[in-house]
Amino acid sequence: MDDTARRTFEDPGAPLSRRVADLLSRLTLDEKVGLLQQYQGAVPRLGVGPFRTGTEALHGVAWLGEATVFPQAVGLGSTWDPELVRRVGAAVGDEVRGLHHKDPVGTGLNVWAPVVNPLRDPRWGRNEEGYAEDPWLTGVLGTAYASGLRGDDPRYLRTAPTLKHFLGYNNETDRHLTSSDLPPRVLHEYELPAFRGPIASGAAVAVMASYNLVNGRPAHLSPLLASELRTWTGDDVLVVGDAGACTNLAGDQHYLPDHVSGLAAALRAGVDCFTEDPATTVTRLHEALDRGLLTASDVDTAVRRILAIRFRLGEFDPAGLDPYAATTADVVNCPEHQELAREAARASVVLLKNSDDLLPLDAGRTVAVIGPLGDTVAADWYSGSLPYAVSVRAGLTARLGVDSVSGTEGADRIRLRTPAGVVTGGDGPEGAVLRAGGSGDDLFDVLDWGGGTLTLRAAGNRRYVRAGEDGVLINDRPEPGEWVVRETFEPLRRGHAVLLRHLASNRWVVAGDDGVLRAEATEAATATAFDVELVEDGAATAAAVAREADVVVVVLGNHPMVAGRETEDRTGLELPPGQDAVLRAVHAANPRTVLLLTSSYPYAIGWAQEHVPAVLWSAHGGQEHGTGLTDVLLGATGTGEPVEPTGRLPQTWYAGTDELPDLLDYDIIGSDATYLYFRGTPLYPFGHGLGYTRFEHRDLRLSTPSVSAGDRVEVSVDVVNTGDRTGTEVVQFYTRQRRSRVKQPLRQLRGFRRVRLAPGEQATVTLTLDPADLAFYDVVQDRPLIESARHTVLTGRSCTDLTASAILTVHGETVPDRPATSLRAANRDAEYGTALTAEGPSEGDAVVAVRDGGWLAFDRVDFGAGEHRITASAAASGSGARIEVRLDEPLSGPVAAVLDVPAVAGRHDWIEVDAPLSGASGRHDLYLVFDRAGARVSAVGFGP
Repeated sequence: MDDTARRTFEDPGAPLSRRVADLLSRLTLDEKVGLLQQYQGAVPRLGVGPFRTGTEALHGVAWLGEATVFPQAVGLGSTWDPELVRRVGAAVGDEVRGLHHKDPVGTGLNVWAPVVNPLRDPRWGRNEEGYAEDPWLTGVLGTAYASGLRGDDPRYLRTAPTLKHFLGYNNETDRHLTSSDLPPRVLHEYELPAFRGPIASGAAVAVMASYNLVNGRPAHLSPLLASELRTWTGDDVLVVGDAGACTNLAGDQHYLPDHVSGLAAALRAGVDCFTEDPATTVTRLHEALDRGLLTASDVDTAVRRILAIRFRLGEFDPAGLDPYAATTADVVNCPEHQELAREAARASVVLLKNSDDLLPLDAGRTVAVIGPLGDTVAADWYSGSLPYAVSVRAGLTARLGVDSVSGTEGADRIRLRTPAGVVTGGDGPEGAVLRAGGSGDDLFDVLDWGGGTLTLRAAGNRRYVRAGEDGVLINDRPEPGEWVVRETFEPLRRGHAVLLRHLASNRWVVAGDDGVLRAEATEAATATAFDVELVEDGAATAAAVAREADVVVVVLGNHPMVAGRETEDRTGLELPPGQDAVLRAVHAANPRTVLLLTSSYPYAIGWAQEHVPAVLWSAHGGQEHGTGLTDVLLGATGTGEPVEPTGRLPQTWYAGTDELPDLLDYDIIGSDATYLYFRGTPLYPFGHGLGYTRFEHRDLRLSTPSVSAGDRVEVSVDVVNTGDRTGTEVVQFYTRQRRSRVKQPLRQLRGFRRVRLAPGEQATVTLTLDPADLAFYDVVQDRPLIESARHTVLTGRSCTDLTASAILTVHGETVPDRPATSLRAANRDAEYGTALTAEGPSEGDAVVAVRDGGWLAFDRVDFGAGEHRITASAAASGSGARIEVRLDEPLSGPVAAVLDVPAVAGRHDWIEVDAPLSGASGRHDLYLVFDRAGARVSAVGFGP
C-alpha cells in the first residue's frame, strides 16, 4: 500500500467512520495488537504517535503533580447541583488538557472518571468515589461531571470520560473473588440505570470493567457489555480493563485454564484495552491468535473503538481545528479554578442539625477548633497534589483573627518505654530510625482512626511513624499514604503493657538487641511489650481549651487513606472511640458545641444527634475545604455575601450497623436496603439537609389525575420562604406505587428542583413525570412493564420529610401469571439460601444452593388442567442432590415432584432430569427446594 498518497484518515472533512476504517486498513496485525493496551506505542510510518489511557480525574487531576483539588466525589454528590458538578468536570478536563499540552505522553486524554457505582452500602471502602445511593441521582450527577470532562463541542472531545466500574461493585473485601448477585430487577432497576444515563447521553464515551464477578462470571467477561452497554448509544463505547483484572481470570479467579485464554475471552466479550503488563499482554494476544482463540476480526473490532476515541480527541487533525488543543498548563490551579473549588466546598456542606439556632456563628465570639481534622486537609488516593490547603482552623482564623480562634487536636501524647529505655526518633523533617534506649525523651501523638487502627506521630517533628519494607520503624512521613499504607498500627493490650501490630505487613513490633524497632515478629508472643506513659490526655486538653471559648467546633471523621479506602472496607459505622471521647469531653465542658464531621462516608452518631446542638457533615473538601466550611459556619463569605447551607445527603445515614444487610448482599430488594426499601427509621434520611431559613411546600397538584403510557403529567408545588433569610430549597419529588403484584420501593426519587427565594417570596416548582419512569422490570416477561396502579406523588425536603402529596392513576398493564412452559431459575420471585451463578462460560445465569434447604419461588404459575411433567436443567456436586418441587409453601407445601440430580464434573456442565408433576392444576406458587448445598438449576420446563 502506498502510504505517501493522500490518506483518508488524515482528512478532517471525511466522515469519522471512513477515517477510522482507512487507518485501520493501513495497520499491520502486529501494530493493531500493540494498540490493545494502556500504553500504546507509536506507529511512525503512519505518523501515529503514542497514546495512553488512564489519567485519573475523579475530583481533580491525580498523580501528576499539583492540580486543583475539588471536594471528593461524594461531596460533589451532596451538592445536588448538576450544573456545578458539570463546571467542576469542565475545569478538571481543562487541567488535563493543559498538562497534556505540557507532556503529551505523560498525561493521556482518556480519563478514568467518574465513578457511578451507586453507594449501596456506607461501609464500602471507596464510598468517597461515588455520588449517591440512588441510581437516578448518580446518573444525573455522573452525566454532569462527564459532560464537563467531555466538553460541548459537537465534534471534538475535551477528554474521553470513562465510567467506573462496570458492574455491581461495592466491596473491597476480596473484591476480585466475590460475586455480586444481581437478580434481574436489581440489575435493571438499580445497577444499570446509573451507567445508562451518562452513556446514552453521550457524556461518557468509555467504561471500565470491575474486578468482581457478577452472578458467578467475571465482570470482564460479562455479556452485558454487548447486550446492554453497547445498545444505549451504539457499538463505539470503549471498554478498558482494570489494572491486572484480566490476569485474574486464569489467576486467582480460576475461571479459565490459562492467561492466554483469559485475555482472549475478555477481548471477545468486549474489553478493548488491557491494563496489564504491556509486553506480556502483546505476547499473550499473539499466542491467542496462533491458537485460534482470537481472529483478526476480533482485533479489528477492538482497535476500531480505540481509534474512534483518538480521532475524536483531535489527534489526527491540525491543532487549529480542535478547540481544546491550545489549552496550556497555565490553566492548572488558575484563579478561576480556585474560586470554583471554594464554591464547590461551600456547596457540599450538609447541615444535619441546628437546634437553638446556634448556627450561623456570631462573628464576635471566640471559637475553639478541636479535633484531629481541625487544622489539616487530608488527601485521598485519587487526589491530586494539593497546591495549597485551607483547614477549618485556618479558614476561621483568616475571618475572625488569630486572637479569636484557638485549638487543639485532642490527641493523646505518650512516651513509649521498653526495658532497654525510652523509644526515640529524630527531630528533623527526615526523622530517624526509632530505637529503644536512645538519647532524648521523644513523645508520640496517638491518633485514633477507628476499627482498632491508629497512627503514631512524633511530637518533635510532627512526622508519622512508618515501617519500611525492611520492617524498620522511622518517623519521616508527613501523612499516611501511598498504595500500601505503612503508617498504621493496631494496639493489643497485655496487662499494663501494649503490643503493636503493623497492619500493612501483619508483623508485630520488636525492639532488637541493637535497640532498633522493627515490625518483624510473626506472633504476638515474641513481640516487645511497651509500657505506655500518658503524658497528655487528649480529651482533657480538649475540654480545657473548650471551656475558654464561646463556641467550640469539633472536627472529627476519617483519614481517607486509613481504615476505609480502596482495598479496605469498614467493619462498622461508629466514630473512632478516641474521637468519640473527645466529643463527649468537649460537650461536657462547653455545651455550645458544633460537631463538624469531615468524612468519606456516613457515621452512626446517635449520641451527637441527641446531645450536640449543631451537626454538619462535609466530605473531604479539597484545597478550599476550610474556606467553604467557614463561609457556612459564619453564614457569609469573606466579602459579606450571605451563605446558606444547601447540601443534601446523597445516601442514608443509619443508626447502626445492625440496620444493614451483609456487605456482600447486593439484592437491595430482598434485603430491604437503601432508602428505596429500608423500613426502619434512619438517623438522617436520604435527601436530608437543613438551612438557615425555613420553607413550606403547598398545594401539590397534577396537570391530570390519570395517565397512560406515552403521556406526561406536570407535577407542580408552591414553595414559600417563611424564614427571615434568603435561602435555597432543594425541592425533591418522590413517588410510591400503592399496590403491585411485586415488591415496590417505599419511595423513589423522580427529580428535584433548586429554588432560591427571599424571605416571604413564593415560587411554583414544576416537574414533568413520564409514566415510563414508573416501570419496573417484569421477570415473568423479561422486560420493563408499567403496571396499572395508583401512585402517590410526593414532594418534600428528604425521602422521609414529605410535605405534600397527590394521587396519580396510571393506566398500564397487568403482570400476567406465569405460564407453565419454561421458567428461568434466575428470574425467581423470591429465594432463600441460594446464589446466582454462571450458566455458561460466556452467557446465561443460573442458581446454586449455598446452604442445605435453600429454595426458589415462582409466584402464580398457571398449570391449567394439570397432567404435567417437569424437566429441569440441573447439576450437583459430590454424590448428587435432590430437588423437591413443592406447591404454595416451601416447607410444608405438598410435594408435586422429586428430581434426582446426578453429580457433574464441570462448573458449566448441565444435565436434564425430569419427573411427573402431581397435583399441579390451576394456579399455584411453585417452589424448588434443594436438599443440599451445591445443587444447581438453570431452567425448568413443563410438558405433558
